[in-house]
Amino acid sequence: MEINRIKVVLAETKRKNKWLAEQLNKDESTISQWCTNARQPSLDTLLNIANVLNVDIRLLLNSTTDK
Repeated sequence: MEINRIKVVLAETKRKNKWLAEQLNKDESTISQWCTNARQPSLDTLLNIANVLNVDIRLLLNSTTDK
């Protein structure tokens, strides 16, 4: 199940995993696991991701309802 949209938002903002890892002081493998939805970031980290990408935090999450 894909919970987050980090990979999509990185692509939309023309940013790479390496750049996000540097901004958050995280290992690139951690970012990769988030991008593949193998692991999920904490809510605090998700907020940090939204801030460094300058996007609404809601854009980083997939909807739980069908629209």
